[in-house]
Amino acid sequence: MQVVSVNTGLPREVEWRGERVLTSIFKAPVAGRVRIRALNLDGDRQSDLSVHGGVYKAVYAYPSEHYAFWRGAFPGVELGWGAFGENLTTHGLLEDRVCIGDRVRCGSAQLLVTQPRMPCFKLGIRMGRPDAVKRFQRSGRPGFYLAVLAEGDVAAGDALELVPTEGERISVVEIARLYTDAAADAGQLRSASELRALPEEWREHFRARLADR
Repeated sequence: MQVVSVNTGLPREVEWRGERVLTSIFKAPVAGRVRIRALNLDGDRQSDLSVHGGVYKAVYAYPSEHYAFWRGAFPGVELGWGAFGENLTTHGLLEDRVCIGDRVRCGSAQLLVTQPRMPCFKLGIRMGRPDAVKRFQRSGRPGFYLAVLAEGDVAAGDALELVPTEGERISVVEIARLYTDAAADAGQLRSASELRALPEEWREHFRARLADR
């Protein structure tokens, strides 16, 4: 398991459907070592802090293994590393293996897996296609956000080490499925609602669905 690319980007204004939109989804690979800090990486910044960034979404990781699928799904769209807005393009950390609460040793930093990515319309801007968001959500390839337990430096080529969480293990892809699965049973929803590493708004979502049973 390793870091394939480290990607950063600053807010920029783009035109989308006749309006000016501020977005930070346009990331590009950077050379050398980059500092991972409590809320983002050096040289990186989120545009809308009401829905992006914060402690639970300080770093976004996306598996390089998914790029072949998307290059087939979006022919003609340039998909270099960082195309999905990820800070870390990874190899060997797939969402069906990585669980909420797992720790990831990345360079000299220590990170905590907190939640899947639920994309907003800005992914459609990046891909130049309005259907990108729905296709991403249905794909089972969400990537995952990480909180920073210990700041450190990272560079492309660094090894990644996955340290499994103790107790209940629910994968990133399973949490993403449960979030929208109307057929999920009460036991699954209860287990998800009790994951301490999962952000409170996610846990409240699952508790509310349990209360409606």
